[in-house]
Amino acid sequence: MLAEEFPEMNSLSPKTIGGSPVGLFLYVDDVDRIVSQAVAEGAKVLMKVEDQFWGDRYGSIEDRFGHRWSISTHIKDLSEEELKKAAEEAFKNA
Repeated sequence: MLAEEFPEMNSLSPKTIGGSPVGLFLYVDDVDRIVSQAVAEGAKVLMKVEDQFWGDRYGSIEDRFGHRWSISTHIKDLSEEELKKAAEEAFKNA
């Protein structure tokens, strides 16, 4: 459960405790719309939404409380061979 900070119940935000080991990952129908909506509500973009080699459109944000969210929309299925080739291409300049 995520909620606003409530110190009286020892419910502290990641910003208060210096970060969090937890990351949340969501698949949604429209990642661009969800990330734009989150930014309008005070989230900070950590990784802009882009098409990724594994077949998702993906981005990540940090909400105003310090929780980190990875958000994706699946856009295409890849065979194992296609995925391997796409990964090699993506990481050849890394």
